[in-house]
Amino acid sequence: MMVTALRMGCFAALALLLSACVSSVLEVDGKATQPIPAALVAKMSGKSMTPSAPILVRIFKQESELEIWKRDRSGKFALLNTYPMCRWSGKLGPKKENGDRQAPEGFYHVSAGMLNPTSQFYLSFNLGYPNKLEAALGYTGEALMVHGACSSSGCYALTDEGVAEIYAVAREALKGGQASFQVQAFPFRMTPQNMAKNRNDPNFAFWSDLKQGYDIFEVTRRQPKVSYCEGRYVFDREFEGGEPRNVLAACPPALNAPDPQVAARTESDRLAMEGLFAAGGVLSAHAYADGGMHPSFRKLLERNGQSALAKRTSLTSVPISRPDAALADPHSPSE
Repeated sequence: MMVTALRMGCFAALALLLSACVSSVLEVDGKATQPIPAALVAKMSGKSMTPSAPILVRIFKQESELEIWKRDRSGKFALLNTYPMCRWSGKLGPKKENGDRQAPEGFYHVSAGMLNPTSQFYLSFNLGYPNKLEAALGYTGEALMVHGACSSSGCYALTDEGVAEIYAVAREALKGGQASFQVQAFPFRMTPQNMAKNRNDPNFAFWSDLKQGYDIFEVTRRQPKVSYCEGRYVFDREFEGGEPRNVLAACPPALNAPDPQVAARTESDRLAMEGLFAAGGVLSAHAYADGGMHPSFRKLLERNGQSALAKRTSLTSVPISRPDAALADPHSPSE
């Protein structure tokens, strides 16, 4: 009887353990395998897109917005949706070292293995910082993510609901055959006005390099090809001998000329920027205490407090990171 009881107890314990494991796996799978919302699938259909078509992501710090672009039947990318970001940390400018609270700026490529279904912030994907250029420059840091909730220490945080939708769209694109999707992270929308405001910033040369990739996408609606040499980004160039091996060395001779339409756009913006800067007709650049927050969330924080915003943005009510700094975000959409 005692042996039988022990056996029954062991079976019960094993069943409980297996049940817990299955439950845990199902909970993870339930988050990570949520379908794309029907309304968004309908929006894709209306824009001549399919759920499996390739995507591209653009992030703008100053505006606290994340865009999902999707390739349509014309073969070009079109804007699918824009998501307000609840929190990003640091200031405008690239991330350079671990612990600086800076959210990365640059061009990244996210593969299926970089999707994280077990994130402590609901769901997430890793940007892949440092990329090849950043690593060559000696920049440090790891696990820089786009994730849910409203808490950031170098990451880009949306709501749980928002990241679930983005995760589903990314998952289906990668399942559809896209090897990786490009993420373009910018300090701001790279208009002549914003460039003129930041003309005296120490990061201006770096931002001017990023703008070349920005302009290619704005003009052509296709993903720019990213290369690195001379310690900077180079876009849409073919080089003698193939891709440069030494990221910090001089760029090899190029085999192709820049796209004339893109070059015209870049030159037009440069002249407009210089004219605005010379005339003194632009406001000074923003100074951030510690990152920003989309105005829609900032209004909720001001009106209802951080606990109410935490409930609005996270299924587990993750606390808002540095709410006072978020309220000090100087960006106003009316400017």
